[in-house]
Amino acid sequence: MKKIALFADVQNIYYTTRQAYGRQFNYRELWRRVAAQGIIASATAYAIQRHDDKQIKFQDVLKHLGFEVKLKPYIQRSDGSSKGDWDVGIAIDVMEAAQHVDTVILLSGDGDFDLLLDRVKSKYGVKTEAYGVPSLTANSLIAATDIYHPIESDLLI
Repeated sequence: MKKIALFADVQNIYYTTRQAYGRQFNYRELWRRVAAQGIIASATAYAIQRHDDKQIKFQDVLKHLGFEVKLKPYIQRSDGSSKGDWDVGIAIDVMEAAQHVDTVILLSGDGDFDLLLDRVKSKYGVKTEAYGVPSLTANSLIAATDIYHPIESDLLI
């Protein structure tokens, strides 16, 4: 049975599904689909910590499903801009996990991850998959992955 590492860029998926569909992503359905492919050796969800009840409940759901939830503080700058980005953390964790699994699955449409997927395929020989909203997923990410899964209504709540 193949071993799978699953990585969810929560902010990316939240905003892209909301923008494209006005709906939320169904993490339970994702888990069911991925578990049907093999053993989920690790699953990590990367989110921004905001300390509101709705976010805490959502993070509890992710933990209940089997995700390790990693949180970064939400940073509001004095100029009004904000920062809350997990790209480097995701990249480090994917590189480490790729040494121990057969498949890496990334839940994100962010084109910054195209080089990461190319690298883990060439260096570790893992199969890569990505889930993203078709109209908001970078073409470079789609091209870099072995299998691209478009997020459509069957993966939404």
